[in-house]
Amino acid sequence: MNLAPRASTGRSGRLAAVLAALSLTAGLQLGLADDASAAVTAGPVFNDPTGTVAEQRAIRTLLLDYIGQSESGSSIKASVYHLWDEGLAQALADARARGVDVQLMLDESDVSDNDDDPSYPVLAAALGTDLAQDSFVGLCPVNRSCLGQPALGASINHNKFWLFSQVDGASNVVVQTSSNMTPSSYSRFWNDAYVLPGNTAIYTAYSDYFAELAGQDWANWRYTSTTSSPYKVYFFPRPANDPAPGDTVTAVLDNVACTYTESGTTKHTKVRVGMFKLTRLAVAQKLVALQKAGCEVDIVYSQTDSGSSSGTWETLHASGGPALRCYNWDDDGNSNTASRIIHSKYLLIEGKYDGTASQKVLWTGSHNYSGPALTKNDEALLKVDSNADHDAYVTVFDATKAAAVPGTADSTNACKGISGTPED
Repeated sequence: MNLAPRASTGRSGRLAAVLAALSLTAGLQLGLADDASAAVTAGPVFNDPTGTVAEQRAIRTLLLDYIGQSESGSSIKASVYHLWDEGLAQALADARARGVDVQLMLDESDVSDNDDDPSYPVLAAALGTDLAQDSFVGLCPVNRSCLGQPALGASINHNKFWLFSQVDGASNVVVQTSSNMTPSSYSRFWNDAYVLPGNTAIYTAYSDYFAELAGQDWANWRYTSTTSSPYKVYFFPRPANDPAPGDTVTAVLDNVACTYTESGTTKHTKVRVGMFKLTRLAVAQKLVALQKAGCEVDIVYSQTDSGSSSGTWETLHASGGPALRCYNWDDDGNSNTASRIIHSKYLLIEGKYDGTASQKVLWTGSHNYSGPALTKNDEALLKVDSNADHDAYVTVFDATKAAAVPGTADSTNACKGISGTPED
């Protein structure tokens, strides 16, 4: 099977070369043909919204392939914010018809934000809506995540993960992605997915979390994490009254040493952030502090906030702060269509981390660096300790950065969050 990206037309040679190099170094599935079968291999998969249709739909194609390979007696579980894709919904319905247990938990806005979309009716007819059955499609409460405390206000099930008990000889397959299953997510948003097969501890942790989501017992929910080297996964929300309150991301960044000596040479840790929404002031302040402490901090984002909110835009742009590029581009001038954005939510650390030099570590998932993502929303954040996977993300980070518009000229209402940028 050929996993190299297809050739594209009308794109810069630099971006094409970057993506070609990416496929060679990481063996990634970028734009599989519709009739191709994806081998179940641990590692990242990226879409390219500037590429061919196949390249735009790489994550969708991977999931369709895994759904199609799921056999009778196996199970598929997924928690997704929005699923507006009739073809994907029908593939899940077909899987149920051949004896696969299919369980889905969606945010309620999956229906209320787009009640003309046929996907949910297809799923409801095929799977049913009784959460006590072996197959179902369920919705979190209106204006609430499944596990968020009602007293904290509006929240969402923002998860984007898929679990396959058996696919093409591989068992316990986790696909953690930043991508909703919607047309804009494929064609206009930079997204990533990480495939993790065969790690029983991590798969079980996700499966248990899925059961918590379906149970919707927010009163007894507790923020949890599970480690099974080289992976760690964190499940949210992290309640405001958590016995050990804190910010998961700043705690991660506290483990970074910005300057260190190796073989007699002074080195500087590199911190790269590819983030849809960066509005959590504590995270912004920590990134600025790392830059000032000698780290090389580089951020590509789509939305911060400004002024009367937390003021992350001003914090990040203060003198001595990190390198910043905004990717929030209304290229057609139509406010009714989605802007081009980076929708991923990843953190890359290269250098000295947790006391060890020459580390390459990444975190990815559904977790934006926003207040609701920490304490209100249903979210998952996956840590991966892998040089090759980190470097694959760096390649895509560089390609995203090169394509970012308005880039460094980011004093715009969209980049500052003055005009909102919806998920879909």
